Amino acid sequence: MHEDLSPLIAATTHWLTSAYPASGGALASALCEAQARQAVTAAARLRYPTPMDAALVMMSGPGGSARLDWIAGADGGDGADTDDPDADAWRTWVDEVVLSWAACLLTDPELAGRAMDALTEATEPASTPPEFRRLVAPDDGDRRAAALLRHPDLLAPVSTLHHSQLLARLEEQGEASAA
Repeated sequence: MHEDLSPLIAATTHWLTSAYPASGGALASALCEAQARQAVTAAARLRYPTPMDAALVMMSGPGGSARLDWIAGADGGDGADTDDPDADAWRTWVDEVVLSWAACLLTDPELAGRAMDALTEATEPASTPPEFRRLVAPDDGDRRAAALLRHPDLLAPVSTLHHSQLLARLEEQGEASAA
């Protein structure tokens, strides 16, 4: 993983877990965050596959969460100190396309499997990285913790934004690996 994408991954994960929180306490929150981070990491790897891609997005900025806040009905704040003008600065690091792709991966197990196949073919064939187990093979505890985060109807306004681009990227990856 390109370390340069860590602010983008952290902010996008935070947005997802704020908009679609876990229910059930600290363990559920941790499981929900792990699933969101895995989905965002996979989406970021697909969206920015080269060090140059990562450098360009980090230099130009990913775009922020304003449109996503509006679409999801979020108020743009997460309960932070409203006297601090920088309280929501993390929102500028949210990447709409990565978030939409992550939502697609969280709500469609077949698509998550295809994404993992594309990523592993690009790196080491014949194995799904173990760090993505909660994304591609969630157990009952994972599903309960992330009930909102994995609900296709709730995430539809976000996942449909860039769904066709994700499918095109996976098709490109499949063609490249076949060649």
